[in-house]
Amino acid sequence: MNPLYYQATFTNSSPSLRDTPPDVGLEIAFAGRSNAGKSSAINTLTRQNGLARISKTPGRTQMLNFFNLNEQQRFVDLPGYGYAKVPLAVKKQWHQLMETYLIKRKSLCGMILVMDVRHPLTDFDWQMVEWSQHAELPLHIILTKADKLNFGAAKNTLLQVERELSELPTPLTLQLFSSLKKTGVDEIHAALNRLFAARSNNDGS
Repeated sequence: MNPLYYQATFTNSSPSLRDTPPDVGLEIAFAGRSNAGKSSAINTLTRQNGLARISKTPGRTQMLNFFNLNEQQRFVDLPGYGYAKVPLAVKKQWHQLMETYLIKRKSLCGMILVMDVRHPLTDFDWQMVEWSQHAELPLHIILTKADKLNFGAAKNTLLQVERELSELPTPLTLQLFSSLKKTGVDEIHAALNRLFAARSNNDGS
């Protein structure tokens, strides 16, 4: 059990960096395509069904959504990207918001990249992986909806993705996850602990 994550509370939705909480403490961002199961993953790991809003319409997350864990640690849910049926200009606006956040946010200490296990490593996923490599930002990947495949197929996909990412200069970690079956929760809690602790150790705190 990790009670830190169960006490998460919604803080605010920010359409721009001007409206975000103060850029202090430590923050982990959740990124992923708009139908990858990002909101479900956040709700599952916090044991709060309604914390991150889930919609049958992909792309519901259009702002930076912040969740406090305590005074010094937060999650931020980035805009989903991909299948959302919105005008191209709006998609560009979301992308710019994410890009600005990722470049300028000083409290950002790690990222959780959410991929559908049936459709991993899309162009967007690669963009996020490459950006995290360039920024030397610790990255943990969760392959969601693992319950949609039998265990052997899901494990093979995990190993395939691991092989494709094995040549990257900055190491990353990855796992299978299912919000429906509640599998992989302990693993993601451990990964979040590592991401928060890595920055704390580097800062000497």
